[in-house]
Amino acid sequence: MLSLVNLLQGKRKVTSLPNSKIDPASFRDPSGFLFTHNGKIYRQINNIYKPNYDLLMESGLYGRLTGLGLMISHREVDIEAPKPQAAYKIIEPEPIPFVSYPYEWCFGQLKDAAVTTFSIQKTAMDYGMTLKDCSAYNIQFRGCKPVFIDTLSFGKYTPGQIWVPYMQACQHFIATLALMSYKDVRLNKLLRVYLDGIPLDLASSLLPFTTRLNFSLLSHIHLHSKSQKHFGGKKIEVGKRKISRMAFMGLIDSLQTLVERMQVRGLGTEWAQYYQDTNYSEKAFNHKHKIVEEMLATTNTGILWDFGANDGLFSRIGSNQKIYTLSMDIDYGAVEKNYSRGKQSNEDFILPLIMDLSNPSPGIGWKNEERKPLITRGPADTVLALALIHHLAISNNLPLGKIASFFSHCCRYLIIEFIPKDDSQVQRLLATRKDIFTDYHQQAFEQEFSHYFKIQKVESVTDSKRTLYLMEKREGQK
Repeated sequence: MLSLVNLLQGKRKVTSLPNSKIDPASFRDPSGFLFTHNGKIYRQINNIYKPNYDLLMESGLYGRLTGLGLMISHREVDIEAPKPQAAYKIIEPEPIPFVSYPYEWCFGQLKDAAVTTFSIQKTAMDYGMTLKDCSAYNIQFRGCKPVFIDTLSFGKYTPGQIWVPYMQACQHFIATLALMSYKDVRLNKLLRVYLDGIPLDLASSLLPFTTRLNFSLLSHIHLHSKSQKHFGGKKIEVGKRKISRMAFMGLIDSLQTLVERMQVRGLGTEWAQYYQDTNYSEKAFNHKHKIVEEMLATTNTGILWDFGANDGLFSRIGSNQKIYTLSMDIDYGAVEKNYSRGKQSNEDFILPLIMDLSNPSPGIGWKNEERKPLITRGPADTVLALALIHHLAISNNLPLGKIASFFSHCCRYLIIEFIPKDDSQVQRLLATRKDIFTDYHQQAFEQEFSHYFKIQKVESVTDSKRTLYLMEKREGQK
């Protein structure tokens, strides 16, 4: 009888979906949640969000944002719902090749994520809608292009209303970018500690005094922080606070202009100029490039992770073949350079990320499940590890067996370069420390990696002391 009533009322018939799995990061918004079924990602839209979803779709805002490439598209599908009693619709969003997080982005990526969010807010106003939250996690990257992913973030604009996510915008974007710009570019790592953005009182205390002379930073961070402290614990009747549409838009314009004017400083880092300071001859470099190209061609790779990618020179062997490539490096200057190049060239198949392999992104948030560790976001089909093994083994004191084990969790195929101790780059690492690395030699390298991988191909790089290996993960290794 209930189904018949629903049918007569035009409601979609929904029943439970036993084989679905709700995304553990998708539980905070009562408007809906993400889930996977048969390897695909879907979003359940709950009845509570029906008026806003219908307005988003029927007002033309959805078509405008997806047409501009600012928001991912989706299609409504007729499959069963994981929570049928609450379900209004099920949509299948356009897939994102790899989910990354703001603490893995360089300054330019976070800046573009902020500008995209503010642009969407301003466009939404033209259609009578507004963003109800302003989380940096609502942005993902397709190659070097930011895109908004949260269909449930829109609400109807009511004249006179304040912009509710103002504080969140300041914590996620303004405070983080200001700290990266005026203090130290590495301070975006604070987002690993503060899931909902950097607290404004902390940002205010860390920023140089001179930032108080910048009216926008004074308003959005320093005075905003004092205001939070002043009103903390006091009862505030939000509904009585009104601002005009002009003031509302002025606030968004102010935030966007502030972000657009911010610049990153002091990125003349050690590795950003690596390829101008390498010990490779031109002949050796070209031969290495050719070997990597040939090895990659034999792996039928769909997703490539390039560890220690520097500015992405070798990553582009993959991305130029339309292999979606994560180009990861610990060096902020190198990643910034990589992203800037990809952005200028409008590249869709390379995603530069900041990643310290000796301390890769862990699981964080509620039950350590809201933001996934690097490894569980894989595995990749192939990993590139060029000019990296000596940094892990000697600079970070990681035994070769542990390095091999880590790689075996990341990929099926591994293209890795072994650099012997008498190479000048290794000698540079050993120049200021005692050589305690008696097990660092080629025979031990092959022995340790053979526990996890079958060595398929070995090529010496012409005019150098280095060797490249193509390995395939052994069956049964997890």
